[in-house]
Amino acid sequence: MADKTQFGLTALDTVPLHEKVYLELVRALMSGQFQPGQKLTSRKLAKELGTSDMPVRSAFMRLQALRALSPMPNGSVEVPTISADRFQQLTDVRTILEGNATELATKLINGNNLRAIRRHCTELTQAARSGDIDDYLRKNHDFKFSIYRHCGNEQMIFLIETVWMQVGPFLRNLRIGFEDDLAGILEIDYHEEVVAAIEAGDGKRAHAAIVREIDQAVTQILRRPAGVTEACPSGE
Repeated sequence: MADKTQFGLTALDTVPLHEKVYLELVRALMSGQFQPGQKLTSRKLAKELGTSDMPVRSAFMRLQALRALSPMPNGSVEVPTISADRFQQLTDVRTILEGNATELATKLINGNNLRAIRRHCTELTQAARSGDIDDYLRKNHDFKFSIYRHCGNEQMIFLIETVWMQVGPFLRNLRIGFEDDLAGILEIDYHEEVVAAIEAGDGKRAHAAIVREIDQAVTQILRRPAGVTEACPSGE
């Protein structure tokens, strides 16, 4: 809720609309709400977001610059497919950045932060047991970034977000093999171990648990890699 001023007025939200739209699309990409190869139009997204086309088009331009979206000849955009080699390269970057961010955060997380992380951990487990892949991916994003954002390094967070915008759509492949019981995904999910290490103040162990989870997830994704090609798509 917005803070009250001394006259009892509610402070107005000063975040520009185009920035809100951009952040909403970033979150959707990172949490796997779009799929590799999916076509997106500014008109449809503007209707869903309740805005005009202009802020959506502005967001498209920014996301293209970050390689999170690819332009189409008709003016729409596409969630890119990528080569297996590039996917592995992005994974290598993830293990470096996310492992270090987790270790740094372990030293800086206080009691209030830890309570929020525990809550996200519980919600992630519940989402897996509920069988809802969309909810699981959203909760997975929320849990991990509730840790990374306490690493004390804004540039590291920016780089992690940039990589996640590219790999997020492929996280939907985590459901492969668990269609009948998504709870089975907890066998390759080490979020509770990560929290236990953070609670113990053991940054090295938290680092190792996050890296292990990333590696296990990538192994699962590449078993039937929808959207991941053997060779580089044209223009990559």
